Amino acid sequence: MTVKVEVVEGGVPHTKIMAAGIIVSLVCLYLSYLNTMTGTEMFSFFGGLAVVAALIWGSHTIKVLCSYGIGTGVPSAGMIAFGSGVIAMLLATKFGLAAPIVAFVLAIVVGLILGYLSNEVLNMKIPAMVQSLTELAVVGAFTLMGFAVLISGSFTFTGLTTGSITILGASLPSYQVSFIGGSLIAVAFMLGGIAIQHPFNACLGPGWTQDRMLMLTAECGFLSMIVAAVMSFALITTGSALISLIVAIIGWIYTYKQYFALSKRDAADWLDAKPIPDLEGH
Repeated sequence: MTVKVEVVEGGVPHTKIMAAGIIVSLVCLYLSYLNTMTGTEMFSFFGGLAVVAALIWGSHTIKVLCSYGIGTGVPSAGMIAFGSGVIAMLLATKFGLAAPIVAFVLAIVVGLILGYLSNEVLNMKIPAMVQSLTELAVVGAFTLMGFAVLISGSFTFTGLTTGSITILGASLPSYQVSFIGGSLIAVAFMLGGIAIQHPFNACLGPGWTQDRMLMLTAECGFLSMIVAAVMSFALITTGSALISLIVAIIGWIYTYKQYFALSKRDAADWLDAKPIPDLEGH
């Protein structure tokens, strides 16, 4: 049995969300190349915006996939997105300026293979499995590449593996002071994995609404961007890292307020409950 995933009832068609996610992520990743063109790192924040765009698309893909009754598979979907995406992302970094496009193509190949194995070998037989795992692989690749840009200022292999330290006024290469050598890629993996799987888990149920879930995804994305921007102070200039941090904080405040308003809109009632007092001896 096959199914064409196009629309979730009562909301924006999934194909439109997917197209927007692909376009915005790619545009933001290529805008970050202004770092190389200008010899600065001031445009690293575009990597964070690519992350947010990819996560919004990815969370809706998880909603489509898990609507087939595999709600307990939400964390698994998040992990397979980044487990497969990291393969495509790392291979693509060897292709310089073409890296985002190569990551896109490689992730599609990896996702198709995983989708086929899931349905035909593991015999899961979920109609949306192949398409969804393919999409999630691309989401994982774009998100990790966005984090790489945000933290290190580059999406090329050399930029992700080589840093420098200053000793007695001399600048020396150091592989430990880098996105991959310093294991910051592991932190980015978990930041993305949590951000992509939390929104559907938090919003699922009979009161689910598409706009509220996607707004929560954007809020989680900007929250992850804040953490990554703080980490970027170790690898890029202070001014560039500060720009990323400010953009992330502004984005998080706005999306948090919007999510709060949407939650009040969708709630049956809103009570100003007080915290339960913590009494000693009870």
